Amino acid sequence: MRQIRVARLSIRVFHHGMKRFLILHVFGALLVAMANGATNFELAAKATNELAVDLHRQLARGDENLCISPYSIENALAMTFAGADGETRTEMARVLHFGTESDVPASFAVLQHSLEEMSAKTAELAKESKKFGGPSEPITLNIANRLFAQKGYAFREAFISLVKQNFGGAFEPLDFVAHPAAATQHINKWVADQTRDRIRDLIPGGALDKTTRLVLANALYLKAPWASEFSENATQPESFLVHGSAPADVPMMRKRNEQFGYAKREGYTAVSLPYAGDDLQFLVLLPDDVNGLRALESKLTSDVLAGCAKLETRDVDLHLPKFKLEPPTITLAEKFEPLGMKTAFDQPPGSANFDKMAPRTPRDYLYISQIFHKTFIAVDEKGTEAAAATAVAMLAGTALRSPPPPPIEVKIDRPFIYAIQHVPSGVCLFLGRVTDPR
Repeated sequence: MRQIRVARLSIRVFHHGMKRFLILHVFGALLVAMANGATNFELAAKATNELAVDLHRQLARGDENLCISPYSIENALAMTFAGADGETRTEMARVLHFGTESDVPASFAVLQHSLEEMSAKTAELAKESKKFGGPSEPITLNIANRLFAQKGYAFREAFISLVKQNFGGAFEPLDFVAHPAAATQHINKWVADQTRDRIRDLIPGGALDKTTRLVLANALYLKAPWASEFSENATQPESFLVHGSAPADVPMMRKRNEQFGYAKREGYTAVSLPYAGDDLQFLVLLPDDVNGLRALESKLTSDVLAGCAKLETRDVDLHLPKFKLEPPTITLAEKFEPLGMKTAFDQPPGSANFDKMAPRTPRDYLYISQIFHKTFIAVDEKGTEAAAATAVAMLAGTALRSPPPPPIEVKIDRPFIYAIQHVPSGVCLFLGRVTDPR
């Protein structure tokens, strides 16, 4: 049976005078339903969605498909933020939408715990369902963080402890100075293992050298079956207006008279499809006009996304195209600088301040040189599979008897926005657009 796969990869590079620090976040994730978290994941969730909208606007410039993992990117930068100080910390807080909050790491810890609880919950549901012949596939989720650090380098214990306690990032010494190629291979293998081989060769050859001092990596793997699968027999070729103009036949999945989240809003329709356990959903924002994608993207906000987390359900006849996106690696440094994050990239030279990560001197300091991001997503009759990676490198009720309303027909036959969203928190693990599902 064909599986749906999504993979994202992002690498960020920090430079440190004659030394270098790499923070690598790898997310190979399959989206899962999130159990209701005990406390404050609101900060992390809202900040992630705010950044998601900012980056979507920066990246959705042409007519191409798009897939990013806001959760992967924000999580990686949240770990990096823990080591920032001074103006660099102020700028990062503003761009990452952390405000003046001091409990950023704790909020991300609660959010990650909630996501992991969601996965465990669906495993129990699958076990019970199997007894009655129902669906038996749970959501599979793996989130892993690790610090690959130059052995003997003077990282601050408080930073190492904070990342370990709040992000679960184990500390593993490597020798970048003597064996940078071997260190690269070791980290790439860790990434591949954590993402079920969905993300391979995350760090390109030559990206790490003897000046590298740290790679902070986050890997996420997610495999999420639909709460109710689509019948493969119902999938038929139907017309999709590629880029809002050229009609082309694509495999269109069908669900008749099914309960989905639904809302009709000004200029667009929102539809949400639940994954197993109902705490994770696939969200579609479909513009009314065939050429309405840009207008819809211009009104996309974190509040719009949050408002779609818990749509009222209606009977819907849905036509949803199967799609698989494998966009090339994108670089994000030039997207963050216009947002106001400049000194983190050492602009102007000498301004980067990551003193909370490692002692800073005028001739020896860390800064971000680049952020790389790569994704993969596939959606089919069974569900969705996703993976993502990010790396930062541093140098150095209806009334009874009332007849139900007739099903609403929704045809996703034109360019649309999609998200994979955790319902309890509203956080978007993935966000993008489909202009050509072929």
